[in-house]
Amino acid sequence: MYKTVCGVRARMRALVRAVWVRPGARRDAGMVTSEYAMGIVAAVAFAVLLYKVVTSPAIAELLQETVKRALSAGT
Repeated sequence: MYKTVCGVRARMRALVRAVWVRPGARRDAGMVTSEYAMGIVAAVAFAVLLYKVVTSPAIAELLQETVKRALSAGT
């Protein structure tokens, strides 16, 4: 009895999937506007953070020293 019920449930699930999801169609076709907005906000926040880090005096000095060492390495 249990195997019959499970078999019927499995067939019903397959039938429902076949009706609701067209063959070859993707269920998630892409991002919605709110996801794009959140992605843009996150990208801008990361850019601001990166700008603050790179323009800080300690990092600027470290980058200048690195460039000076790289340029003087050939001489």
